[in-house]
Amino acid sequence: MMKPVCWFEIYVQDMARAKAFYEAVFDVQLEELPSPSADEEMLAFPGAMEEAAGSSGALVKSGNWQPGTAGTGTVVYFACEDCAVQVARVAASGGKVLQEKISIGDYGFAALIADTEGNSIGLHSMR
Repeated sequence: MMKPVCWFEIYVQDMARAKAFYEAVFDVQLEELPSPSADEEMLAFPGAMEEAAGSSGALVKSGNWQPGTAGTGTVVYFACEDCAVQVARVAASGGKVLQEKISIGDYGFAALIADTEGNSIGLHSMR
C-alpha cells in the first residue's frame, strides 16, 4: 500500500533560525538537500523515502513560497514517543505552544505548536 503522504515541505524565512528550532525540539540533525532551483535552500528531516510507513520532508527557504500563519491552513503532525517532551522544548527554542498535550482517546495524544516562522505543527504520540 502506498503512503497517503510521501513528502512535506515547511516554508521558512530564516533557515538558520528554523533549523535551530527543529533540531532542538525534535532532537534530530537536518541535512542539506540539493534544491531544484537556485533561489531555494532545503534541509531534509531524517527518513528513508523508500520506507512504506511514514513520510519525510524538508524545511524550504524559497522566494516563491512563504510560511503560513499559526492556527490556519494545513497541519503536519510529527510522530513522538511522548509529545509532552517536544512541547517542553518549544518555548526555549523560540516557538509557541498553541495547544498543550491532550488525549484524543484511542488514538493517543496530540499537541499543537507554532514554529519560529509562524507555521502550525502538530505533535502526536500514543503515550
